[in-house]
Amino acid sequence: MRIVVQRVSSASVEVAGVTVGRIDPAGQGLLALVGVTHSDDAAIAARLARKLWTMRILDGERSAADLDAPILVVSQFTLYADTRKGRRPSWQDAAPGSVAEPLLAAFVAALRDLGATVATGSFGAHMRVQLINDGPVTLVLEA
Repeated sequence: MRIVVQRVSSASVEVAGVTVGRIDPAGQGLLALVGVTHSDDAAIAARLARKLWTMRILDGERSAADLDAPILVVSQFTLYADTRKGRRPSWQDAAPGSVAEPLLAAFVAALRDLGATVATGSFGAHMRVQLINDGPVTLVLEA
């Protein structure tokens, strides 16, 4: 599992012109773009959810857990693109939807079990993501 995390002051995701997920934190929140690979499982999803929830990347070296900051989770299979050869990326390292969708759901469920307020995009849909990156702060988490 690979997650690109951005500290945001707001973020939203639209599908076909309809907002399906939005966070407008009073202070800061997190946008998590999540890619799943073939070797991922529910334990990895839970471990990364806890890491994301407790990572001290918000103001004052506080975590989303400390501030009850909301999180927008968006599926992003392109995080596993292989661009080493040619001009056309290979997607072979990305897990197929039948594997990735339940693991993304497990990741979201683990965050909610920890107490997070979580909004999501729509798995497999063409999405338009808007955000205001705060800092900017952008990190990559990997299993």
